[in-house]
Formats: sequence, C-alpha cells, structure tokens
Amino acid sequence: MSKLTHLDDAGRARMVDVGAKQVTQRTAVAEGFIAMTPEALDLVVSGGAAKGDVLAAARIAGIMAAKRTSELIPLCHPLAITKAAVTFTPEDAPAGLHIRAEVSVGGQTGVEMEALTAVSVAALTIYDMLKAVDRAMEIGAVRLVSKSGGRSGDYVAPPRTHAGSPKR
Repeated sequence: MSKLTHLDDAGRARMVDVGAKQVTQRTAVAEGFIAMTPEALDLVVSGGAAKGDVLAAARIAGIMAAKRTSELIPLCHPLAITKAAVTFTPEDAPAGLHIRAEVSVGGQTGVEMEALTAVSVAALTIYDMLKAVDRAMEIGAVRLVSKSGGRSGDYVAPPRTHAGSPKR
C-alpha cells in the first residue's frame, strides 16, 4: 500500500509540494448520474423548466466548479485549467441525466478532483433547478473514468458491474 501524500511523517495534513514535478499535459474525465422522474426529465429535454435552461446553467456551474476546486477541497492546488467541458446525456431507464466532465491542464499535478467537482456541482445545479418538480431526485454514481499524464501514468476505470449503476 502506498503512503498517503497529504500527511506528513507525524500524521498532520499538508499540501503536497509539487515544485519538483515535471510539467506535463494532464487530463481527467469523470462521470455521474442524477435520477429523476420521467416528467422532470421531459422538462429538461424540452426546455420547459420554470427556472430556465437547466443544462446551460448546470454546464456553466460545472465549469465554474472545476476552476474553483482548490477553494472547495482542502489541500488541492490552484490550477490554470486549459479545458473544462461538461456534457449531459438523457437516459430513459432509469430516467435521468448522465453527466460527464473532462478537464485538462499543463501542470505539475492532475485534474481528477476538478473533473469530479465539475460533475458533482453540475448535478447539484440540476437538482436545484428541478426540485419544485421532483424532490426525490438522486445524485450518484460519481467516479473517475480516466486520467492521463503525470508520473503515475494513465488510468482507465473498469466497466461498472455493481447494481444501481445507470445504463450507459
């Protein structure tokens, strides 16, 4: 098992010093799912939600969240992100939206947390915009799909196999 990098030798939290790391192109992709009633999904797809364009608001929120991750997650480095994209795919069974974020940077540390934060905040924005229609929405299945660049190399998540995962 590898040592936790955010703890010093005495077990105290610390920000990792990445100053000696090589600058490389790094990309991370994350995904999640927000389940909702078919009626709520219809409002999203038709553009008929009372609060406006749900996907446009969620996309902007996700991008903004990726850019501000270091303000939300303790010990994350502030990064000059070069790309942040958030996309949505409607699903019928179960009804909901598959959320995907891709974040890139030329830097000394990865952007996994930024991609995961983008997905999470996009999902929360969708919930906020539709809660008057469906308070029982469920946000879940948030995970890192892939990452590239850096000393630890590339990572691709295995296919989902557990119950409760959305169809893709």
